[in-house]
Amino acid sequence: MRCFHVQPGGTLGGTLQVPGDKSVSHRAIMFSAIADGRSRITGFLESADCLATLRAFEAMGVSFVRDAESLVVDGVGRDGLAPPGMPLDLGNSGTSMRLLSGLMAGQAFDSVLTGDASLSRRPMGRVIDPLTAMGAHIAGSEGQRAPLRITGGRSLQAIEYTPPVASAQIKSCVLLAGLYAKGVTTVHEPGVSRDHTERMLGAFGVALSRDGAALSLAGGQSLRAFDVAVPADLSSAAFFLVGASIAQPRDGAEPLTLTGVGINPTRRGVIDILDRMGADIALTNTREQAGEPVADIVVRPASLRGVDIGGRDVELAIDEFPAIFIAAACAQGTTRLTDAAELRVKESDRIAVMADGLAALGVEVSVQPDGLTITGRPEPHSFTGGQIHSHEDHRIAMAFAMAGLRASAPIEIDDCDYVDTSFPGFVAKAGAAGLVIDAREQGA
Repeated sequence: MRCFHVQPGGTLGGTLQVPGDKSVSHRAIMFSAIADGRSRITGFLESADCLATLRAFEAMGVSFVRDAESLVVDGVGRDGLAPPGMPLDLGNSGTSMRLLSGLMAGQAFDSVLTGDASLSRRPMGRVIDPLTAMGAHIAGSEGQRAPLRITGGRSLQAIEYTPPVASAQIKSCVLLAGLYAKGVTTVHEPGVSRDHTERMLGAFGVALSRDGAALSLAGGQSLRAFDVAVPADLSSAAFFLVGASIAQPRDGAEPLTLTGVGINPTRRGVIDILDRMGADIALTNTREQAGEPVADIVVRPASLRGVDIGGRDVELAIDEFPAIFIAAACAQGTTRLTDAAELRVKESDRIAVMADGLAALGVEVSVQPDGLTITGRPEPHSFTGGQIHSHEDHRIAMAFAMAGLRASAPIEIDDCDYVDTSFPGFVAKAGAAGLVIDAREQGA
């Protein structure tokens, strides 16, 4: 297992392209696999999570061929998947398991969805319950957790469903099952969630309709091949947005420019929160790419201030809070987060784990059931050095790496192999931009 060793100081500048969007990459694989015809995917994120999705479809008879710049997918059609003959190992990817559970519920064959120890601890009842209501038969382990055993050949019926929380994964699971259901499936969203699924299904020729918070599709529709250009991942860019914002300004230093980043309105909460905190962030060269809005983002150091975060903010930035907490620790005043209990059921309990890590680096923090309060330290050394336990959570590890920019002593972050699930090459890219970081075997 690797750890990250981050030296204090450094800066971030120059031009950087972060890897392709993980959410879009997952969906590009899934939808091109069950489409009619050949699709081409450029910008695909070759992370552990997305490769787990790809391998699952390879096991079901889908052909993927890499060329110099793209991934070519020969779709097998809506009903063309073959029995895998083995459990589908989805590694650490909750997106893969939750979306595939909807897709596999509509197949004629049995399947088993499994994953690593971390994924097996994550709750799956939120997808099991609506799929069961549609007529699927899914058996999970104790507490409705993976592995999930899905009985094929069940006749699915369309439902109207309101998820207990705003969740793109739950919504997408139900809609994918709806493609195989009799009738019109409708999801009533209780709040804003990422809309990559409906954008991409539309690009693949599926007719959806929206009436306010209700999203509907008719079962029986087929997908037609479509070439997908995956934008750079805003969730991965978030660590650099924060790092470039908190770095100490230096005379003559160039800003950090992140190229081709997806700025989907259901994802850009981190930009809006940092803007309220006083960050110097500019969007340039805005354009559209495969139905997704994209821009180059220019970031300069800034003096940040604490803000109150809750409600819709949480829905639009749910994956970026580890990075936002680092920004809050460097801000003038207090940052208060509420309405974020969902953070407790991510790859780790991100409220508790981030609070422990911040406290270990000398930051005053208090924890509530649905959030936390951070008292910022705007001085040049906002953090002491110390040991951080990532709890095998990729976003925890990358967030605390950025803390090194404002630390007084080295920071060592353990259990960092999981960073490859979303951001392969993170250490090299961060180092090239100016963060003084290296990866080494723990205990070395």
